[in-house]
Amino acid sequence: MSKNRKNTLKAAATVTLALSLTLPAASALAASPAPVSQSGTALAPLRETATGLGATVHWDQNKQTITVKKGAHVLVLQPNKKEALLDGQTVTLNNSVRIVSGQTLIEPAFMNKIFPTAETPADPADDFMDLLKAGNGTEAAAYVGPEAAVLLSADVLGKLWSNYESIFGKVSGQAVKTEATNSVHRNVTYTFQAANTPFLVTLRMNAQGQIDDFFANTVTPSLYQKPAYDNSDAYTEQEITVGEGAMALPGTLTLPKGDGSFPAVVLVHGSGPHDRDSSIGSAKVFRDLAAGLASQGIAVLRYDKVTYEHSMKVSADQKFTLKRETVDDALAAVKLLKNNAKIDASKIFVAGHSQGAFAVPMMIDADKNDDIAGAILLSGPSGKFADILALQQKELVSRVKQSGLDATLFEQQAAQYTAVADMVNDPKYTVDNMPANFPMPPAYWWYEQKNYVPSEVAKKQTGPLLILQGENDWQVPLSQLDGWMQALKDRTDVEYKSYPKVNHLLAEYDGISIGSEYYQPSNVSKSIVDDIAAWVKKTK
Repeated sequence: MSKNRKNTLKAAATVTLALSLTLPAASALAASPAPVSQSGTALAPLRETATGLGATVHWDQNKQTITVKKGAHVLVLQPNKKEALLDGQTVTLNNSVRIVSGQTLIEPAFMNKIFPTAETPADPADDFMDLLKAGNGTEAAAYVGPEAAVLLSADVLGKLWSNYESIFGKVSGQAVKTEATNSVHRNVTYTFQAANTPFLVTLRMNAQGQIDDFFANTVTPSLYQKPAYDNSDAYTEQEITVGEGAMALPGTLTLPKGDGSFPAVVLVHGSGPHDRDSSIGSAKVFRDLAAGLASQGIAVLRYDKVTYEHSMKVSADQKFTLKRETVDDALAAVKLLKNNAKIDASKIFVAGHSQGAFAVPMMIDADKNDDIAGAILLSGPSGKFADILALQQKELVSRVKQSGLDATLFEQQAAQYTAVADMVNDPKYTVDNMPANFPMPPAYWWYEQKNYVPSEVAKKQTGPLLILQGENDWQVPLSQLDGWMQALKDRTDVEYKSYPKVNHLLAEYDGISIGSEYYQPSNVSKSIVDDIAAWVKKTK
């Protein structure tokens, strides 16, 4: 797969602790968009007002007090009381603090007077990170939004930093802070130097300035360079949102210049928490495909995967499925394109890479309105997911030995993965009877689709398919292409092609691919881009 399943789930696990910990009590300080009027004076949500002034808010359930801090100033409030304490001195409000429908309301004029905006506003992300590093889960929890509160209790937050340092090592020096905003989140990233390895923590902030999700991972330097076939003068790019609600995904629509309407391709990720570019090492597989196809007159939609943009919330779902990880969002992207006047609604294709290709037959089955005109499968497993897990490790051991390297550690890893595959395939285990302490959680993900064989599902379907495979791919070996060809031998609407030097990242590599080359600059093979473009244009 695009990263083996263990590394996929390990990345998500670094931002979660035991999900059996008690859930936090509901806070009376959740944001509310609607002001309330009392005695002719407008009241507004306390948290939003305070955040806008650069202040932080903490609700003490036991004392029933609200503490607002900014710089050296501390304001302590109590619901239904006009008196408050400002820096230890009593002050009086015109109207008491009110709680309406679970929301805390206050006079904005009073807050503006107490905390003038002339001071430099504090960044709630910085305050939260400071509390996290200090192990102060109680105060850190006050910064968490409602969608994340179920998982990020005070207990969890109090232990999270020590968990990071146990994985990455003791942190030294100041973190480097960067930020970027997409259509769903303001993403604030802190990069830390640690004893074992540098790592980063990205805080995903919602529109109210609250913590909505986390993403943590090791730092992987990228040497990416755009390919020669990327003609940036031929297209434009715009930020879009796929889906809606708590799990909406930010993405990019790459449109050829001109009036349209254009054929379009939705790119669907492999396994792991991928960004919209499918950044792996020094490669950006989906960015290359988007730029290359758009340069040839084909629109491309790519988006951040749900396990990347909402990794923490996903990891809390013990019944997470392949359908929810891959299929649902791909169909939402197709629907978004169908309603775009620049897109030819009769020529919308899905192109899945690795696990994305594995799920294509599932997408076609779920496409009840026949919105998908055809599909491209890039390095897609034709057999069971558990079987490919064991197969890729066997292939890797063989290639390591061919390269003249010591294969001991690879053989040990292969034995572990083969044991997992055997456990998944054991007929005594089902989704209703899963083994205790399954080594690659969530177990439900594996057992829910243990009998899904994509090539067998595709055998019963119709519609144009283009199946492409690199012959230098150890993660999805060439034998998987044979599986597709055998299963679909009676279909006349399928085309196949393999590429002798191409590895799993769809790049040409002269050596024996074992994954170490992923950290060298590479691009998707121009032959693959050209073949996809030609197939899309001719397919009706």
